[in-house]
Amino acid sequence: MSVLELKDICFSYDKTPVLKDISFEFEKGKMYCIVGKSGAGKTTLLSILSGLAAPTSGAILYNGEDIKKIDKYDFRSKYIGVIFQSFNLLTKFTALENVMLSMDIAGVKGKDKKSKAMQLLESVGLDEDEANRRILKLSGGQQQRVAIARSLSYNPDIILADEPTGNLDSETQNEIMEIFKNLAKNGKCVIIVSHSPDVAEVCDVKYELKKISGKKK
Repeated sequence: MSVLELKDICFSYDKTPVLKDISFEFEKGKMYCIVGKSGAGKTTLLSILSGLAAPTSGAILYNGEDIKKIDKYDFRSKYIGVIFQSFNLLTKFTALENVMLSMDIAGVKGKDKKSKAMQLLESVGLDEDEANRRILKLSGGQQQRVAIARSLSYNPDIILADEPTGNLDSETQNEIMEIFKNLAKNGKCVIIVSHSPDVAEVCDVKYELKKISGKKK
């Protein structure tokens, strides 16, 4: 059974069609890559998948239930973890504090959140010294690891990543993709939006968005 399904999704902006009749299925334990040329609607679809935008028509099902029936805050803060292209980390805080804050916002229960946050950071390759550095004291690759750990802080079923390797060198890209592969092996549904053919090649399934004919540029 699909953990997330898009059924005949359409989206228009100022009467200009951006997405038309998009039907994709996503399962746990697999990595997906959504590709498409500029203007094909990848950013729009990303917003729809993360619950930040509603389609003009069609349905989004989470575990078979229309997300219209699910509290939007719960969907975004408990069921789906989003990794932004620009990381969106709080630069005044340490890596550890960023992950702990995400846990607090999601209402994660438990006494030793600091220990759990540290375990998540270690699982993506950061040591204790790096975990206690402020974000701006970390490299781009290290910040990406923090963003991944933060997305896992409330144990969502789905990880959605926007161009997660776009600003990284090839070696770091490969390391980040290994993290995503391990997440899928451990039962997560990993959905990546990317321009990179290398990223698409690593994924189990590739979905391509095509620009709607006649759509305004």
